[in-house]
Amino acid sequence: MDITIHASFLPHTDPDASLTFYRDVLGFEIRNDVGHKGMRWITVGPAGQPDTSIVLHPPAATPGITDDERRMILELVAKGSYFGVNLATADLDGTFGKLEASGAEVVQEPTEQPYGVRDCAFRDPSGNMIRIQELR
Repeated sequence: MDITIHASFLPHTDPDASLTFYRDVLGFEIRNDVGHKGMRWITVGPAGQPDTSIVLHPPAATPGITDDERRMILELVAKGSYFGVNLATADLDGTFGKLEASGAEVVQEPTEQPYGVRDCAFRDPSGNMIRIQELR
């Protein structure tokens, strides 16, 4: 089999703030921005990697969920415990500095982990956990 990861999904609670974070702070390209009934799905991805994307989506747009489920989803998103993504960079310290200077919420400064990677962690504007590990 020849299977690749094409798109991952992360919820957003503020499409404009998410767009700014992923485009202006992380430097991702905007691949698509689709609105429907007051909601937006924004597809972003790293420059030079056209086959890998993240779709930023309204977290509670799933048909059939109850108001209680919708509220619970939004609470989990805000805490950063609903979704997350792991990214990688050759320059962890430089990337950390840029994200910290942008005002992104720092969860963990660059740290050597006991499982063999050096990484840091932030939350995006919706609360999603963004872990960035150093390529070795």
